[in-house]
Amino acid sequence: MGSSKAVLDSSRCKGCGYCVEECPKDALFFGKHTSDKGYTTVELNEEACIGCGVCYRVCPDYVFEIVEATE
Repeated sequence: MGSSKAVLDSSRCKGCGYCVEECPKDALFFGKHTSDKGYTTVELNEEACIGCGVCYRVCPDYVFEIVEATE
């Protein structure tokens, strides 16, 4: 059985923070990047991510995709 990981499209992120609040492994955090629309976007610590999908479920802007890890 393979493991999963989150992949994010920061261009869709509006910085609401729902994912940051809900991530059980604190793998998401507000970065230093500001999008073209002026939002401070979320970044992912891939090593801490367990691919649980919480970020995918709580994000209103479809920023996340859960994919099979390639290892």
